Amino acid sequence: MSADLNLAAIGNGTIAALIDKNGRLAWCCWPRIDGDPIFSALLGGEEAAGGFFDVTLDGQTKATRRYQPNTAIIETILENADGAKLRVTDFAPRFKLYDRIYRPSMLVRRIEPLEGTCRVTIRLRPHFQWGAQSPKPVRGSNHMRFAGEDFTVRATTDLPIVYVAEERPFVLSKAATVVLGPDEPFASSIADTARSFEEKTRDYWWEWVRYLSIPFEWQEAVIRAAISLKLCAYEETGGIVAALTTSIPEAPHSIRNWDYRHCWLRDSYFTVRALNMLGATRTMEDFIRYLTTVIASDPSGRLAPVYSIVPGTPLEERFAEALPGFRGMGPVRVGNQAAEQIQNDGYGHVVLAAAQMFFDHRLPNRGDEALFRLLEGVGARAVEFAFEPDAGLWELRGKRRIHTFSAVMSWAACDRLKRIARVLELPERATYWAEEARKIRERILSFAWNEKMGSFVDADSDGQLDASLLLLAELGFVRPDDARYVATVEAIGRELKRNGYLMRYAGEDDFGLPETSFTICSFWYAGALDLIGRREEAREMFTSLLARRNEAGLLSEDIDNQTLELWGNIPQTYSMVGLIDTAMRLSKTWEEAFWRGS
Repeated sequence: MSADLNLAAIGNGTIAALIDKNGRLAWCCWPRIDGDPIFSALLGGEEAAGGFFDVTLDGQTKATRRYQPNTAIIETILENADGAKLRVTDFAPRFKLYDRIYRPSMLVRRIEPLEGTCRVTIRLRPHFQWGAQSPKPVRGSNHMRFAGEDFTVRATTDLPIVYVAEERPFVLSKAATVVLGPDEPFASSIADTARSFEEKTRDYWWEWVRYLSIPFEWQEAVIRAAISLKLCAYEETGGIVAALTTSIPEAPHSIRNWDYRHCWLRDSYFTVRALNMLGATRTMEDFIRYLTTVIASDPSGRLAPVYSIVPGTPLEERFAEALPGFRGMGPVRVGNQAAEQIQNDGYGHVVLAAAQMFFDHRLPNRGDEALFRLLEGVGARAVEFAFEPDAGLWELRGKRRIHTFSAVMSWAACDRLKRIARVLELPERATYWAEEARKIRERILSFAWNEKMGSFVDADSDGQLDASLLLLAELGFVRPDDARYVATVEAIGRELKRNGYLMRYAGEDDFGLPETSFTICSFWYAGALDLIGRREEAREMFTSLLARRNEAGLLSEDIDNQTLELWGNIPQTYSMVGLIDTAMRLSKTWEEAFWRGS
């Protein structure tokens, strides 16, 4: 079965899983979202290799899939030519229990016959050690244990265990349940517990969505994007992964295969910002808790661009040799060498991620002087490294330069610290940070504007067009009506657009010429078009991007400019953030569209 990215995501803030259009569990890391993939068919090659959990209906001719509205619960309907029909419901339990959020390492799969005679085969084939170990199930009366070196997974079911263990076809005459979880006895009725967990999980998501401040237009798309971002947050520590997968190539056979199951300071800021726009501020509060641990981990104040979701865990990059990769396009990488890079935009992203804590009166624990002093330490490093050559936000591995975007983020750190100091009524600190911001801005403008090109450029030497320059007005570095910014937006549209979608840059990097469009850049471009007064063009581009979502409403990192196929890790927080940001910007207001009926 050829892998594709028409995947749906479920999860609960501890684990997450991806399910294909036929209801196959094709990806799930255990016991947390950056762990060993017990299901890795997405990267696993032939079926005999295992790494999946599916329910097959004899003679299946059709499969349809939908999320239960406003939830992370997915339903797959399988049908055959004889009229047999069954429903598979998948979710990870998440609900309030004893005044806490219950979010165990657990997947629940409910299988219900709907019509006709459903003859099914259940194949549960986890593997461990990144595909190197295929454990044999040890049967109990109502469960199977799969033991690995680091953990044991137990599958508990009310089906005859022999059918599951030996993959024997049988007639599904009534609803059945399989629960994957820790190696612990299941003390209550599995059917009743699964139904109860589903109801409570559905109620949790309904309640969470109910309080989102969504735009009038594109509501379904925004809600799905928000839930997807929530699934990328590892709630125990507050870390946020950039995507739920590793090593989906950015383009076919490109070797641009990266592990995104880690916490980039930059990506996390964008995620926090998008959820804050919707009024879901808890992720920000948890991320600030995560950041305090990260900042305290290095007395020098030097920040890495990316950390494990459990700070202190090494991210040394290695290959998982037992997995052939997505469509056989390896390598499969575990860890990320970017953790060793110098990327100086991170200091600004940390300050910006925390800034709303000082201004949002809804928060029970607002930012105080102690948090401000911690952020001042980050700001001091931003000033120190503002013009130090780095790898830039695109993480170039072969060359360091003074990147415009990195320097602008240092300016943003100082600018926001100035504003925070004013709110805290610390005038001396406000004056100090205002002066630091002024000096950094003046130096950036001395090299970032290229008179010959008629645009801002991405670095102090060999400067070129770069999609990150679209953010200069969004960050407040220049005004949207600044002629230099308008010219830059127009130049980027001319030079970086391919078949309607934007590249990050056009020149060669460490791996040659980029082949696919980077999805967030197209959203940035739509936002920039709106800022310079070209709203209809912005809406057209946004509508085109919405059409690129897969059937479950998810976006990956990249779009093939010719085939329009999705490539790259999924669901990509950058891309889902771009959807939310742009929808909030371009939608008619509720007043315009509903109350006034215009």
